[in-house]
Amino acid sequence: MAESALFVLVEKILETLTSNMVSIPLIDPLIKMLMKIPAVNVIVAFVLWKPIFHVLILPGLLGLTLVLLFMIYFERKITARVQWRVGPKEVSRRTGGVIQALADGMRYLFQEVIVHRDAHGFYFLQFPLISFLPVLLPLLFIPAGSVWGIRSVYAIPIALALISLIPVFIIGMGWASNNKFAFIGSVREAFMYFAYEIPLLIAFLAMILLYQTADPFEIVERQSIPGILLNPLAFLAIFISILIATSRLPFDIPEADQEVAFGPYVEYSGIVFGLVMSLPYEKLYLLSLLSVILFFGGWKGPEIPLLGDLAPVLWIFIKAVIFMCVVALARSIYARYRLDQTLKMSWSVLITLSFASLLLSAGWLAWLGL
Repeated sequence: MAESALFVLVEKILETLTSNMVSIPLIDPLIKMLMKIPAVNVIVAFVLWKPIFHVLILPGLLGLTLVLLFMIYFERKITARVQWRVGPKEVSRRTGGVIQALADGMRYLFQEVIVHRDAHGFYFLQFPLISFLPVLLPLLFIPAGSVWGIRSVYAIPIALALISLIPVFIIGMGWASNNKFAFIGSVREAFMYFAYEIPLLIAFLAMILLYQTADPFEIVERQSIPGILLNPLAFLAIFISILIATSRLPFDIPEADQEVAFGPYVEYSGIVFGLVMSLPYEKLYLLSLLSVILFFGGWKGPEIPLLGDLAPVLWIFIKAVIFMCVVALARSIYARYRLDQTLKMSWSVLITLSFASLLLSAGWLAWLGL
């Protein structure tokens, strides 16, 4: 009797999963073959269930991992090219150090995690682990065509609100480290948080006002003209704010190696350091996805019938990676700003630019009579 009830339950779960699976004609024969195998069919249906595929595969956790590996390598190569420097060639010299990022990851994985005696031990390890919550949760609200986690008409504001929690965990890491350099880095992070967050939100609000919706699906549908052409001021404000928000050069002030020895993360080691070091890249990835939706047509692109539902996912992922590459290029060109210079620029130029973008959006609506 119990076995019969369990079998019915599994069948209902399988039916629910298969009704909302990602359709990829290219691998349909393989999927059909796997779906005939008991137990394996449940795993396949679960992985290809759209919300799970979105969060765990693309543009989710797997996409995030690929971005981390690629961006670390790309930053090193592009910076070396622009500045005429020699990058690391100790690993895979023949391939130009292409697996250097993977080697770094292996090093972090096998290094000892040291919690020094003056640290607030419980929080010291807790903050890096729970910092993944404001990274993974926004992915639920950032759709990729027909693949999404949670659909909401307020998806953009909700994603922004969750992303804005990341600095709280960074500040917590600096406090838990109980180190003067980590504390200085945390204070810098707090100052910069208040400096960039307001212009960033106003610029996003300008685009929401322009499209008259915060639903990503409607925003992409209404983008017959790319948003960057409709409101370049909002794009510029968001681009500069993203540089500050993700501690990218020339605004890597909280982590400045030459001044505060990697700031809030100075006491971390091993795999924990690998986790906290990836936070700015993860935040950059999330903000890039949102920027692509607002300014570059989101998942719009040439249809690829063989890829089915995967094609829009790939288009938004590729656009986000290209956007991140442009952001990475800035580190090769500009020297680091001082904290006071960044704050002065944010509270004068950047916030003025964001308000100007808001007025431009209002002007478009008035001109169109909406």
